[in-house]
Amino acid sequence: MSEGWRAPAPPRAPRSAQDRRPPGPAVCPAPPPPAPGATESPAPRRGPVRASVPQKLAEALSSQYGLNVFVAGLLLLLAWAVHAAGVGKSHLLCFLTALMLLQLLWMLWYVGRSAAHRRLFRLKDKHAGARWLRGSITLFAVITIILGCLKIGYFVGFSECLSATEGVFPVAHAVHTLSQVYFLWGHAKDVIQSFKTLERFGVIHSVFTNLLLWTNSVLNESKHQLNEHKERLITLGFGNITIELDDHTPPCNCTPPTLCSAIARGVYYLYPFNIEYQILASTMLYVLWKNIGRKVDSHQHQKMQFKFHGVTLGSALGLTVLAATIGVVVVYLVRIGRSKSKSESALIMFYLYAIALLVLMGAAGLVGILIYRLDEESLDESKNPARKLDTDLLVGTASGSWLLSWGSILAILCAKSRPSYTWYNLPYSILVVAEKSVQNLFIIESTHREPELSEDVRTLRVVTVCNGPSLAPPCLRSGAVPGDVPPQDSEMPPAANGNTRLGEGGGEEERSWEGAPGPAGHPRFLQSDAKRRVLRNLAAFLFLGNISLWIPPAFGCRPEYDNGLEEIVFGFEPWIIVVNLAMPFSIFYRMHAAAALFEVYCKL
Repeated sequence: MSEGWRAPAPPRAPRSAQDRRPPGPAVCPAPPPPAPGATESPAPRRGPVRASVPQKLAEALSSQYGLNVFVAGLLLLLAWAVHAAGVGKSHLLCFLTALMLLQLLWMLWYVGRSAAHRRLFRLKDKHAGARWLRGSITLFAVITIILGCLKIGYFVGFSECLSATEGVFPVAHAVHTLSQVYFLWGHAKDVIQSFKTLERFGVIHSVFTNLLLWTNSVLNESKHQLNEHKERLITLGFGNITIELDDHTPPCNCTPPTLCSAIARGVYYLYPFNIEYQILASTMLYVLWKNIGRKVDSHQHQKMQFKFHGVTLGSALGLTVLAATIGVVVVYLVRIGRSKSKSESALIMFYLYAIALLVLMGAAGLVGILIYRLDEESLDESKNPARKLDTDLLVGTASGSWLLSWGSILAILCAKSRPSYTWYNLPYSILVVAEKSVQNLFIIESTHREPELSEDVRTLRVVTVCNGPSLAPPCLRSGAVPGDVPPQDSEMPPAANGNTRLGEGGGEEERSWEGAPGPAGHPRFLQSDAKRRVLRNLAAFLFLGNISLWIPPAFGCRPEYDNGLEEIVFGFEPWIIVVNLAMPFSIFYRMHAAAALFEVYCKL
C-alpha cells in the first residue's frame, strides 16, 4: 500500500464514472441536485445588483463632470489661441491654476486618510504603476520642473509687461508636479474600496487636469513650430501663402536680452518632455479611476525583472539607429530653410533614413508575430484595465500618423506637378501605415501572452502535480498542452518520482523531453530559451527604434510642414490644422509604443 493512502473504508456503493478519476489536484465537487419535489429557492442576487447601481451612477456622473471640465478648458484654450475678445492668457492660466490647486487639496486628503489607516489591508493592482513607468514619469517630471524654472526666469525678465499669473503658474505647476509624482509612487497601484463616490470625482478631476495641461503644452509647442515654419517659407520666397506670425511676444524689452533669448529657446526644447509627463500622469490616474471598486484577481502577478543578457544584436542595432537619428536630425535642422536646394536635400536624406528604419522595424515585427503563430501557448484573458488602456492608446494614437500618411499619399496622387523629392514621401507614408499596424499586432499579442516560467519553477510544478508513484495519465509539463507527453517507454524526470533534486540528471531528462516534437508537429525549440532570446532582441531593437522615431518630430524635424506638396493640394491653413491636430498623437504613439515594448522585454 502506498504511503499517503488511508486504510480501506467500509463497503459502500460503487463509484460512478464521474468519480473515477486519477489522483491529482483537488477539484471542487459539483453541487448535489435538488431533491424531487423540493422547490429551488432563487439565488439572492438583488442585494449585490442594488449595491452596484450607485457605483455605476457615480462612475457615469464623475466621467461627465470630467468631460465638462475638459470641454470648458478646451474652449478657453481655443479662445486664447485665436485672440478672442475679452479672453487673455491670464484667464487661461488662472483656470489651470485653480484646477491644479483643487487636485492638490484632494491628493492631500487622500494621502492623509491613507496614512491614518495604514495598518489596514489595502488591495493592490499588480499590473498598474510598474516601477519602470514610475521611474520614467519621475525623469520627465524633473525636466518639467526645470522647464518651470526657465519660465520663472522668463517672467522675471519681462516682469514689466507680464501679468502676475504668468509668474504664479509655473510655481503652482512645479508644486503640483512634485506632489503628483509622490502620489503616483505611493498610490498608483491602489484599488479603492472606501469613499468610492468621492474618490471617483477626485481621480477623474486629476485625469482631466493633466489632459488640459497636456493640451496647453501641445498648443504652445505647436505655435512655436508653426512660427518657425512660416519664417522658413518667407526665407524661401513663399510669403504669399503665409499669414502673420503669431507668437504672443511680450510688448516690452527683456532686461538682459541675450539671457531672455536663450531662455525662450530652451523652453521649447524642453516642451516634448513636459508633454510626455502630462500624458503619462493622466494615463496612470485613469487606471486608478478604473480600479475603484474593482474586484482584484486572487492569483499573484509574476514580478518582471530587467535583465540585459542575450540581447547584444538587438541593442547594438538599435543604438546604431539611435546614433544615426541624432545625426540626421542635426543635419536636417541645419540645412532646412537655408535655400531651396538645401531644403530638398535635407528632405531626401530624411526620407531615405526613415524608409530604411521602417523596413527594418516592420520586418522585426513580422518575425515576432511569426514566432507567436508557430507557438501554441495560452493567452491571458484576465480583466486588466492597464493592459486594455495600453491597447486602446496604441490603436487610437496611431490614427494620428495614419491621417498624415494618407493625406500625403492623396496629395502625391492628386497633385498636378510633383517635384522629384516628393516621390520619396510615397513609400515613406505607406511604410508608416504598415509598420505601425504590424507593431501594434506584435505588442498586443506579446502583452496577452502568459509569462513563461523558468526551468526551476517548471520542474517544481512537475513535482507538485506529479508527486506520487502512480502517474495515470502521465503528468503534463507546465506550459504544455494536452497530448504533449513524454514517450511511454521513457523514464520520467527524477522530479516526477517525488525528488526535488535539480541536479544534472533532472536537467538532462527535462531537456530531452523538450526536444520531442509537439502535438502540432512544430519543433519544441519554440518554447526554449532560444525563442525568448530572439523575442528579447526584437523587443530591444523595436524599443530603440521607436525612441529614434520619437526624436525627429519632437525636436522640430517635421517633413509634413516642410514638404510643401500637401499645402499646395489641400491649402495652407487646412493642412496646417490637420498637422497640428494629428502630430501630438503621432509623437505620443512612439513614446507609448517604446514603453509597451520595454514591458514586453521585461516580461520575456
